[in-house]
Amino acid sequence: MLKEVAVSSTTINSIDTPGSHASRIQAIGSFPSSPPFREEGIALFRDMTLGRRFEDRCAEMYYRGKMFGFVHLYNGQEAVSTGVIKALRAKYDWVCSTYRDHVHALSAGVSPREVMSELFGKETGCSKGRGGSMHLFSYQHHLLGGYAFIGEGIPVALGSAFSSRYRRDVIGDRMSDAVTVAFFGDGTCNVGQFYECLNMAQLWKLPILFVVENNQWAIGMDHSRATSEPEIWRKAAGFGMTGVVVDGMNVLAVRNAAEKAIQQARLGQGPTLLECLTYRFRGHSLADPDELRNQTEKQFWIQRDPIKNFESYLLSEKLVTNRELRKIEKEIDVEIEDAVRFAISAPEPDPKELARYIWAEE
Repeated sequence: MLKEVAVSSTTINSIDTPGSHASRIQAIGSFPSSPPFREEGIALFRDMTLGRRFEDRCAEMYYRGKMFGFVHLYNGQEAVSTGVIKALRAKYDWVCSTYRDHVHALSAGVSPREVMSELFGKETGCSKGRGGSMHLFSYQHHLLGGYAFIGEGIPVALGSAFSSRYRRDVIGDRMSDAVTVAFFGDGTCNVGQFYECLNMAQLWKLPILFVVENNQWAIGMDHSRATSEPEIWRKAAGFGMTGVVVDGMNVLAVRNAAEKAIQQARLGQGPTLLECLTYRFRGHSLADPDELRNQTEKQFWIQRDPIKNFESYLLSEKLVTNRELRKIEKEIDVEIEDAVRFAISAPEPDPKELARYIWAEE
C-alpha cells in the first residue's frame, strides 16, 4: 500500500510493500488519470520508439560483426530517458549519462546518424569516432558524455550544476538557471561519489536532478543482495534532500516527477533524488548471455513494456489512431536505416589526428 512520508519537509508517495522489486512497482499504480496533450503524447511515443528500434538495430549490427567493443543496450528503460530529458529545456539544460547512453543521446537530440557513426567508430560520430558506445558526447546538445565506470559521471554533473549556480551568484548572470540531470544505475548507489555528490549538492542547493535507473541488476548482482537499504530514494533523507520513487515503466509518471524536480532545482530550492523502478529487457551487454535472471521475472517486466503500455493508453484516450502510430514506426525505421547506411559509408578517423581532441584547441 502507499503511505505518506515526509522527506526534507516535502510530502511524497512511498512504497510500504515488503518483498521484491516487482511488488514495489505494483504498489505504485498505473498511468495518471490526466492525459497529455495530443502533440505531447505523440512526441513521447516517438522518442521511446526511436530509442527501442535504434537499440534493436545496434544488436543486429553487433551480432553481424559490424560493431565492436562493449555495447550496452537500453531496451525496457525508454520511459526514463524520455520522461526526464523531454522535461528539460533542449540545448539549455545539461545531461550526464552512463555507459548505457545511446538512448539518452537520442532523447537529447543527437541525430541517429551521429550516434550510429560513433558506434561504428567513424569520424562522423558525435565523438569523432574516439568514444564508441560508452563515451557519446555532444556539446551542441548539452550531453556531457557517457562514462564507462559507475559513478564516474556524477561529479561531472555536479560540476555542471555548480557552474550554473556560480554564474548566477558570483558572476551576476541572473539568467543562469540551467539544470543538470545525472543518470546512473542502482549499482552506483553504493559507491563514494554518489554520497559525496549528494552531500555537496544539498549543501549548496545546486540545480541538479539525480536519476537512479533502478533496473534491479548491477551486471549480474541482484540489487537486493548488494545494499542494506534497497529503496534508494530513502537515502536522500540522510542529506535533508527530497527523495521520490516512481514507476520507471510509466513515461507520464516519470515526466511528472521530473518536471516537479526540475522546477524546484531551477528556482534554487535544491536537488532531488529520483528513483525510477525499471528493467532492462536484454543482458548487461550484448556479450552477456543473461543466464542469471529467471524467466518468471523477465516475463513480469516484459508485460509492463513502457512503449506498448503507453501506446494502449494513447489509443484508449483517443489521442491518436493506430494508423498514426504505425506511420510513426515506419518513419523511424527509415531514419534508422539511413543512419546505418550513413555510418557504414562514413570515413574512418585519420590516424594522423590520433592525439587530437585531447587538449583544448584555440
